[in-house]
Amino acid sequence: MIELTPHTADDVIVIGTSTGGLAALQSVVAGLPVGLPAAVLNVMHVGQHDILLPSLLARVAKMPLRHARHNEPLMAGRILIAPPDHHLLIDRTGGKGRAVLTRTAKENHVRPAIDALFRSAAAAYGARAIGVVMTGRLDDGTMGLVAIKACGGRAVVQLPEDAVAPDMPASALRHVDVDKVVRLEEIPAALTQMLEHGGADTADTAATVPEWVQVENRFAAKGGDMDSLARIATPSTFTCPECHGTLWEVNSHGTRRYRCHTGHGLTERTLASMQEQLVEDALGSALRALHEQEKLLRQMAENAVQNGLTQAALDYVQQAADAQRSGEVLRRLMTAGQHAGMAEPA
Repeated sequence: MIELTPHTADDVIVIGTSTGGLAALQSVVAGLPVGLPAAVLNVMHVGQHDILLPSLLARVAKMPLRHARHNEPLMAGRILIAPPDHHLLIDRTGGKGRAVLTRTAKENHVRPAIDALFRSAAAAYGARAIGVVMTGRLDDGTMGLVAIKACGGRAVVQLPEDAVAPDMPASALRHVDVDKVVRLEEIPAALTQMLEHGGADTADTAATVPEWVQVENRFAAKGGDMDSLARIATPSTFTCPECHGTLWEVNSHGTRRYRCHTGHGLTERTLASMQEQLVEDALGSALRALHEQEKLLRQMAENAVQNGLTQAALDYVQQAADAQRSGEVLRRLMTAGQHAGMAEPA
């Protein structure tokens, strides 16, 4: 018989999603039964200000559900949602799990980050942690699942063909030996079945946590330092698009990843995506500057004509034409880049 009295969670389920995540989460929480013998924690990429997610999910959830609070205990049969602009982590000092909220550096250009939650669950709960990656762009969650599997836990991934945005599930399947690949509506039953089989004893979990997981968990919890970073990474030739510091390549299994001493963490795909955005922004700024320069030079040419400065007017007209041609080149480059991006898979 299912225990309905709240008690400290011996098992934890961590769920990560992004694009298309609201409908996906509504489907999952609606299917999780009252009295589920595990704490459920979720990260969805919601930005800095969206505080409506718990109320939208609570309409369909059978289990109690709300935003996580710093240092609150993890109770079985409860769902906690990462609040906006905070990483949601798990600590299990003394054998009792608790939620930890931090505002340390972004990972994969987001806060809260899925990888941060998953890694902390791996270290805290070991074999009694289950990670779930659902619909979303890019690959946040992949290395978190790698950490969960490395610590003896289990992994569930939404079938990519079933996801609104298949990137995150597809990335997880490429890099992680997952335990179950299921359609969205099958996830609650899969989780319930996995909990019924139970997990291994977690008494020696700390001794089995890989060093890279421990170090990166410290970065997410309170920030890191150069000495810690040097233990798990080597300097690269790239710079951090967040703070412009040197990026270090993390020496771990799975996707190639980078971290700066400030604490920003990026997968290779996220870094490429952010660099692309930086290029687009730079081209846009340059195009605006050229348009303004052309306009100003034509205005200066008109003023020169009015003052009888014919040669100066001709020089200004020529410079304006040069600015116009440069702007047309940039516009073609931007258009070509946009068409190339549209040709890529979503």
